[in-house]
Amino acid sequence: MAGSGTRCSDAPRKKHPMRRRTLLTTAAAGLTAASLAACGSGTPGQKAEDSRAKSRTNVEFWGSVFTTPENAWYKKVVEDFNDAQEDVFVNYTVVPADAWDQKLKAAQAAGNAPDMYIKSGRLDTDARTGLLKPLDDLIEAKVFDEITDQAKEVSQYQGKWFGFPLLLEPQVTLLWDKDLFEKAGLDPEKPPTTWHEMFQACEKIAPLLKNGQFCVGTAGDPDTFGWTTVAAQQHVAGHLPVSDDWSKADAMDPKYEDLIGFYKTLQENKWMPRQPLGAGNSAQPLGEGKVAMLSQGSWAMSEIAADYPDKVKTTGMAPWVQNDGDLETSISTIGNMKWLIDAKSKEPEATATFFTWALGGDPEVLKPFFVDTQFTKAPARQKVTDVVNKDPKSKDAPWSSVVFEDIVPFCVPESQYPFDINAALGDAIQSGMTGEASPKDALKKANTEIQKVIDREDLAKAHKEMESK
Repeated sequence: MAGSGTRCSDAPRKKHPMRRRTLLTTAAAGLTAASLAACGSGTPGQKAEDSRAKSRTNVEFWGSVFTTPENAWYKKVVEDFNDAQEDVFVNYTVVPADAWDQKLKAAQAAGNAPDMYIKSGRLDTDARTGLLKPLDDLIEAKVFDEITDQAKEVSQYQGKWFGFPLLLEPQVTLLWDKDLFEKAGLDPEKPPTTWHEMFQACEKIAPLLKNGQFCVGTAGDPDTFGWTTVAAQQHVAGHLPVSDDWSKADAMDPKYEDLIGFYKTLQENKWMPRQPLGAGNSAQPLGEGKVAMLSQGSWAMSEIAADYPDKVKTTGMAPWVQNDGDLETSISTIGNMKWLIDAKSKEPEATATFFTWALGGDPEVLKPFFVDTQFTKAPARQKVTDVVNKDPKSKDAPWSSVVFEDIVPFCVPESQYPFDINAALGDAIQSGMTGEASPKDALKKANTEIQKVIDREDLAKAHKEMESK
């Protein structure tokens, strides 16, 4: 269980004015991986063995597995915080992504969830159903004043702060192998912009590929299709698969059949694999040369730079292809990462001091995160953006201008309704793409499932309440 430190569980909770000893920024710490082992045991709920934990209020922090530089930063920022003051000890535990949902839900049901954890996507449903603790009374208002409007939109619910945003990032971009393009007689600096141009590029690239290689890698499972195609759903049909007031399902628009048809064409021509070649959020297929093009979030470029450095100069990044080639309208959803405090946290005040120090304090603490991830993510605070942009390494990351000038301005927010709706449309795309059902029948089934979610969650009422705030 999240520890109560040296205080009894029924003692009054108090704010934690940190007694500063030596404030180390992430850039100055210089710790090795071995010295970080005490930050987390790898077993959710297991107490930290670090001697510093015994005399402090303990905070349990669950994170997952991200890209190499992100993983390093999370461990390091926890160690820096634990070194910077003597009141709070943060125990950081890494939970594998494939076990995340199961372990977190089980912990919440048992009443021993971590004090804080990391979440991507919207938080509306978790806030509405009482899983999260509001931050307004735990963190000073002036700290939130620095947060950008885009980040604010995905971190609040009905006017209250339920998450402290770390970053924003496009969830879908196009990455391509410039060498393969050149060998195929394509312009290595001009990737496809339309579905038709994508098909044409595949026709030229396919003859060059060996067994196990494919022209393009996209999402490969229903859930990933569900969250990566939100902007495309909006782009092709002009709406999402629910009515504007969330009272009725609206997934049977024939234009959604066109979206399924795009992926179906890639599948039928064997230009894309039938099974995923890597994790749904990984650049591994491109890094290992298994695909010539890849649909992936902007974080993929930081993974390429960290894990496949030889591929950096031959990898291009651009907006993902659109049905009509319009690259200035709903071209990607804007993803995010936020830190949250569980509604049943035993140490919310202590946890909030960590939030304020790491995410709301000195920009130098956050700078290494954005520099080491190769300028592929947008900070949630303007002060941090200013510091990051001044770093000399930014000149060596030409894709940063693509991300922030060609993609981010034309992104749309993630959907606010429950993820079950995204998953239903993801199921439709998957089954229609693979031929398990016709696109029309797949969408009909999705429409039925979405209506069930609408009725079960009384989303029309939730939408009215949300609009009234």
